[in-house]
Amino acid sequence: MKRFKMPLIIACIIVAILVLFVSMIARVNNKAIFLEEQISSAKADIQVAEKRRVDLIYNLVDTVQAYQDYEGKTLESIISARNSAASGDIEQAQVAINAVTEAYPELKANENYKQLMNELALTENQIAQYRNNYNEQIKTYNNTVRKFPNNLILNVLGYEKIDIEYTDYNAPADAPQELFSDGN
Repeated sequence: MKRFKMPLIIACIIVAILVLFVSMIARVNNKAIFLEEQISSAKADIQVAEKRRVDLIYNLVDTVQAYQDYEGKTLESIISARNSAASGDIEQAQVAINAVTEAYPELKANENYKQLMNELALTENQIAQYRNNYNEQIKTYNNTVRKFPNNLILNVLGYEKIDIEYTDYNAPADAPQELFSDGN
């Protein structure tokens, strides 16, 4: 009976070592997969924010320009009314000015410009945060892939360090240019 116990103990030890080894490989592999997904998510966040920036800029510029045109026409009406007053038709000028001021008590295109600049600043800050997060995710992944014993396991499984230049972020090709030109 003693003879039979010794091989059983050795077999149990070997099985335990194999289970430990397989669980370690699975843990390291799962960690690498998780980190790759974090990198993909961080990259997608950057792309979404950059797309938002482009959409936001064009929409806000269109809005500001439309309001500026509207405000300009309103002011032209007031100037026209004032010119009528200068030519002697004071009653018509007064009626026109009163109608404009009652209908549009607060003309403020400059507020739209301020809002545009505020939104742009917020969007740029958000993009910078997403880029920073992306860099951090890459660093975490690279540290995991390079650390011992992870590097032995992950190299066999095909994982490699990601080589990027962390601060190399060029503006996208479709980034808006000449935001306040009149299109001429």
